[in-house]
Amino acid sequence: MTAVIRTEGLGKVYSAGTPAEVVALRDVDMAIGRGELVSIMGPSGSGKSTLMNLIGCLDTPSSGVYLCDGVDVATLDAEQRARLRLDRIGFVFQGFNLLSRMSALENVAMPMGYAGVPRPERLERAREALSEVGLAERAGHLPGELSGGQQQRVAIARALVNRPSILLADEPTGALDSRTGEEILGLFKRLQDTGQTVVLITHDPGVAEHCDRVLEMHDGRLHEHAGVVA
Repeated sequence: MTAVIRTEGLGKVYSAGTPAEVVALRDVDMAIGRGELVSIMGPSGSGKSTLMNLIGCLDTPSSGVYLCDGVDVATLDAEQRARLRLDRIGFVFQGFNLLSRMSALENVAMPMGYAGVPRPERLERAREALSEVGLAERAGHLPGELSGGQQQRVAIARALVNRPSILLADEPTGALDSRTGEEILGLFKRLQDTGQTVVLITHDPGVAEHCDRVLEMHDGRLHEHAGVVA
């Protein structure tokens, strides 16, 4: 198995400028292979958000090693980490984070602007991404003209448009009703079937049931779930 995400002894300590440090992560060893659909579960304060930020190169560890698609993140400066994040990691958030005055097509095309992709190619690839999530006919609609599930599909298309190695979704069904949430989870499964690596950060066991593996966070430590979920 080729590990797209690998951590060894990963730790994170926060200091508020006082002797009372907060240990958010403790010696996390983890490997997630290409094409896996994995959930990282845990209650509030368990460390799962900290782990997500480290996996997503939004923060740096206090100790240990993180290899993102084979790259040792500790060897990169801030600009290089930002480039790695742009090229290899797609983010999907609970609140969609779409720009209200831009069409679905423009929202999806936006990350490619930061990557320096010419506008004609941006629009072509954005249309392809919207088609991939079943929203080709809604390309010209503003977010306010779309349902919650459609907005989340636009957000997923935006995350996919730079063809990332890792799709990282933070509570992706939290703002959706149960039926729409099931549709979005089905979409993640179809993306996995194409070889996409998908990591879902969640507190919901119902979401985790859709994944191949469940990793659980407790008090900053990671534990493999006793059962593998298909």
